[in-house]
Amino acid sequence: MSAALSTSSITPVQTGLRHFLDLKDLDGATLRQILDVASSMKRMQQNRRFPLHPRQPLAGRQLGLILSKPSTRTRVSFEVGMRQLGGDAVVLSPQDMQIGRGETLADTARVLSRFVDAIVLRTGNTTNLHELARWSTSPVINGLTPHSHPVQILADIMTFEEHRGPVRGRTFAWTGDGNNVLVSLIEGAVRFGFRLRAATPAKMKPPQAVLDWAKQEGGDVEWMEDPRAAVEKADCIVTDTWISMSDSHEEAASRMTLLEPYRVDAKLMALAAPDALFMHCLPAHIGEEVTQDVFEGPHSVVFDEAENRLHAQKGVLAWTMGGSGWTSFGKE
Repeated sequence: MSAALSTSSITPVQTGLRHFLDLKDLDGATLRQILDVASSMKRMQQNRRFPLHPRQPLAGRQLGLILSKPSTRTRVSFEVGMRQLGGDAVVLSPQDMQIGRGETLADTARVLSRFVDAIVLRTGNTTNLHELARWSTSPVINGLTPHSHPVQILADIMTFEEHRGPVRGRTFAWTGDGNNVLVSLIEGAVRFGFRLRAATPAKMKPPQAVLDWAKQEGGDVEWMEDPRAAVEKADCIVTDTWISMSDSHEEAASRMTLLEPYRVDAKLMALAAPDALFMHCLPAHIGEEVTQDVFEGPHSVVFDEAENRLHAQKGVLAWTMGGSGWTSFGKE
């Protein structure tokens, strides 16, 4: 049997698709439009008895959700959001697909994009996202990778603005691990024009390339090790779980020791602005990255933030699949 032709010798079709891979890939004006449409659709839903878009603008469209990591908010928000816009969604795991038995991502992308109108990928391998987008002829949306989590940050910004008004010029503080959520928060700070002070242990510093990019783009982003300095007079404090699913027991114990000073407790929260918000992308580990009194306290907007995953992602779905008239999705 002859060897299969390597995809490296094949040129993928360039289609000018609206992939949503990272916040840095889009300009601030487009991201603002996505959130404006999302906010309009949320208000539209709240003013109706049934939480569906009155025009069902994505009727007949299909969304493919490939989830290689466990998911609550990503799966449910995309699936429900797609249906509220009139379309449908099919949820897949690698174990359900031939990709779990060795089919290449290039072939998977070329097949799936003939069945569905957009693909969401939640993956433990960032390269997979870019490979899927390279070969797909349908838009690809980043549902989460080890490098970034852009849909989460759109929900965070939407939540902040609902509670405190325009985000431009405000100050966010991050305390914890320099992880994928922080990378997207850095990109969001640059694109939406807010100040970000990020405190992490030196061993968990966010990628230098991301910090360099922020500086080159004129962003007001500062990395430091001191969480107290980061949160001082901040308008919003953001954190995330310290331990990921891939960490071994030994790695988890080491991380816990390093991150102990970065826990968001009442003393740390008191250093922020009096009306500061507390955000966490969930799931939370109470007593680790945040204490119970902060998580359940008056500053916390974590469940508004979780709900806004649904609404912000409907804005993304509108942009990726709505064509030239996608901004009309925010109008009845």
